[in-house]
Amino acid sequence: MHDAKPDIRGLEADAYQQSGYFTAEQASEHGVSPQLLNHHVKQERFERIRRGLYRVRGFPTSQHDDMREKWMAVGMDKAVLSHESALALLELSDNVPDRVHLLVPRRHRGLRRPAGVVLHTRPDDEQVTTVWRDGMPLTAPARTLVDVADDLQPEQAAMAAQQALRLGLLTRRQLEQEAESRGKTRALETLFPER
Repeated sequence: MHDAKPDIRGLEADAYQQSGYFTAEQASEHGVSPQLLNHHVKQERFERIRRGLYRVRGFPTSQHDDMREKWMAVGMDKAVLSHESALALLELSDNVPDRVHLLVPRRHRGLRRPAGVVLHTRPDDEQVTTVWRDGMPLTAPARTLVDVADDLQPEQAAMAAQQALRLGLLTRRQLEQEAESRGKTRALETLFPER
């Protein structure tokens, strides 16, 4: 419990950097008790999105709010967006994923996940290269493409790879190295059918 005066403005400033969202943990870090948080929900300053996740009332919505809500609910320090979700945020696919895909260390595989979330795991000691889009971390383009190569239609996967190359998001060599390092060289046949 904090003895410091609650810093509502600081909490809101943090929330503004996260499309208006904040967690109960972040509120606590600003000295906002659960009781005070509940008071502000009743006064309609904040809205409760789900357990432990809130939003500044009236903050404009954005295209990726669903992904942000689910990423924050699972744990901003534990998860990164991956697979089809990362592909959409990288703007390498016109498909809107029907579920949010998150990558977490294996030690977190038992996390409570909201409906509509698919958790993928990685070794605890694996360093995952990430990029940021719309204020959210996601797997880098090379990993994303290798991850989805077997899940998409072959034409869609190849188009996504070609678009990533054209946009300068990666090089062909980076994609080959990612596939080799993860033992998924078959993915290259899908991503580069002309090989």
